[in-house]
Amino acid sequence: MKLLVTGLCAIAAVVPLSGVATAAPTAPDVPGGIAVGEGYKPYLIGHAVGVQIYDCNGAGWSLRAPRANLYGDNGQLIAAHFGGPSWQAKDGSKVIARRAADPVTVDPKAIPWLLLEPTSATAGPDGDRLAGTKYIQRINTTEGLAPAASECNSETAGDQAEIPYTADYVFWKTRS
Repeated sequence: MKLLVTGLCAIAAVVPLSGVATAAPTAPDVPGGIAVGEGYKPYLIGHAVGVQIYDCNGAGWSLRAPRANLYGDNGQLIAAHFGGPSWQAKDGSKVIARRAADPVTVDPKAIPWLLLEPTSATAGPDGDRLAGTKYIQRINTTEGLAPAASECNSETAGDQAEIPYTADYVFWKTRS
């Protein structure tokens, strides 16, 4: 009897902890234009810190590429973000995406929020963290806007500007 009680206590102590350890992120509250439909769930959130890189063509600025690192809630690096747009996790898995909806401006002083869908999602040599990605949302953006149009002219043609930004990237997979 004593062994049975000890075993039940051990199970009761472990069950709540296992529920917390496997809890998935909650779906963020976003404008309808970039909401992900039924049948999907968020599985990873990366907090990006980086730059948006712009080129001056003499008449205006155009986005060349982002360059950012994505960190988990624990502060650990989980992925890199770069042109494509692409994300590569530490395990080597990679996703390349395209816009799936029109951008949504939430803060006029920051780059828009986006909904993206993969054109390619592959496993890496050490795992498949990003391989099941079906959607990516860019939300909670700060800064990152192109320089003022007046700063791009015939004298500055060919210049490049790296504008700091932060954002949260929410990775979604099929609900199972």
